[in-house]
Amino acid sequence: MRVHYPRTPHLPWSPGATPDDVRAGDLSGLRGREVVVTEKLDGENTTLYADGMHARSLDSAHHPSRAWVKGLQGRIGGRIPAGWRVCGENMYARHSIAYQELESWFYGFSVWDGDRCLGWDRTVAFLRGLGIPVPPVLWRGVFDERALRGLRLDLDRQEGYVVRAAEGFGREEFAGRVAKWVRPRHVRTDTHWMHATVVPNALGPAAALWSVRSGADPDVSALPAAVGLPELEAVPPEAVAEVAARLDAIGRGGDARLAGVLAVVAHAVPRATLAARLAGPLGMRAARRVADLVGLHGALRRPYPDEERRVGLGRMALAADLGVLHAVAAAVPAGGADDERAQAREQVEWSALHAEDAGLLGPEPLEPLRAGLREALAGLGAEAADRCWTEARDSWARGRIATVEEAVAATWRWRSRPFPGLVQLVGPSGSGKSTFAAGLPGVDAYLSLDDLRQARGSRADQRANREVLGEGLDRLDAALAAGGTVVWDATSLNQHQRSLVHAVARRRDALTTHAVVLVEEDELHRRNARRAHPVPPHVLAAQARRFSPPYPGQAHRTWYVGARGTVDDADGTLEA
Repeated sequence: MRVHYPRTPHLPWSPGATPDDVRAGDLSGLRGREVVVTEKLDGENTTLYADGMHARSLDSAHHPSRAWVKGLQGRIGGRIPAGWRVCGENMYARHSIAYQELESWFYGFSVWDGDRCLGWDRTVAFLRGLGIPVPPVLWRGVFDERALRGLRLDLDRQEGYVVRAAEGFGREEFAGRVAKWVRPRHVRTDTHWMHATVVPNALGPAAALWSVRSGADPDVSALPAAVGLPELEAVPPEAVAEVAARLDAIGRGGDARLAGVLAVVAHAVPRATLAARLAGPLGMRAARRVADLVGLHGALRRPYPDEERRVGLGRMALAADLGVLHAVAAAVPAGGADDERAQAREQVEWSALHAEDAGLLGPEPLEPLRAGLREALAGLGAEAADRCWTEARDSWARGRIATVEEAVAATWRWRSRPFPGLVQLVGPSGSGKSTFAAGLPGVDAYLSLDDLRQARGSRADQRANREVLGEGLDRLDAALAAGGTVVWDATSLNQHQRSLVHAVARRRDALTTHAVVLVEEDELHRRNARRAHPVPPHVLAAQARRFSPPYPGQAHRTWYVGARGTVDDADGTLEA
């Protein structure tokens, strides 16, 4: 069934309202509620369904400006559930504003399940999975008329803004939950855009990323610049086409499809470098997932004992989407002789058969276990809940449990017995580890190897490293035995260095958290130059080369700290 999009009322202070427009005389449906304010885009209201689309008019005829959006609907329609609809703005044709940096020619602003509009956060997540961006968010908070009246827009480049309740609402509530502000004299052209020559709005670099998310053929030449890696060496187009086809075959879209494609494009970039470079254009969550695919895919191309594959794949499933990982491993160009390349591909296909047999190729094989345990442990403190979750997923990966009931039974000891905590900082010198740790609440002991060296005479003296490390581990053991939370401040650049600390934590049954700081190397050198105790530049460069960040699952929890010194992503928390 096709549904007409409701008319959005104007806010009382909207200067662009005409006598024919609907005005919101009563804002009681917004007052006291959390609202999201997004930019109102100057396009054509359009609704997409699983089996078609239309403009605002249900019987809208063909127009050249609608051809691109029809192609988009053809790509994503199969992922729109029956009875749902995606409402948004067709931005292909220039109307009164000439856009120069669009992320896509279609932006979604609401998703409807029948007569129910999804909440904003669910809307953003669902649209991202389809490969559809949302308009820029200008403000969010509890409805504040003074704050909204104070919003300042560039009226030559922005049409206005839309206010909507952050929570979901029914169609009958629309007039009270959504309102808009439109600039004065909005239409500033003499000829209506539908009767003029179609002039496409200009796309920006990010459009290449949203195109991949939505299922289009990847533009191999545009992707490196879109993610801030213009120096990337060209990858054979057939390799990128192969990974895209494999991801389409297993139903991966949105960020999962983009991650797989980028992992092939950037497969030769060191993992730590890649994660830090991609965090800006992609966000930390997507960036570290691409980097983990790059780091892990090679393992699938090497022989592995079949009797150990289930556990090995289970451990990998904690760190990556195995469906995407196998697609990347099969598509990345392989070196060596023809027979070596053939053997590598055979190993990938054999691994995929084992993963499929074990039920590990789906996008979220652990989500039923997480959801069930979250419900079973409702009301439990966050750290105890996280500990139960990470212990349960480790047992799941090892094949020891399979059901929620088994997970609940296996985690009883961490629900009532107190345990100490360890936060292990991970990252090169000057990345901001100590600054981040200084802001952590509830820290009972702080152990810095630099401080221990300073106590011996010089923090730069590396000659007694073995003795300093031994003293630090002894102090760590004593601090964990006393209970509370302990911070371990050292570079911890590789798994061997981290394992020495983990051995002490395991002995004291501590909840272990990796705080991984990911900062671009140029920024590392800038920060190092400003430090009170800088390390020599060549030492810092060597640290950056040796840096091998931990994978998810190598500690109970992992916090990913970005250049701003905040936790921008996390793994190992029961609350996803």
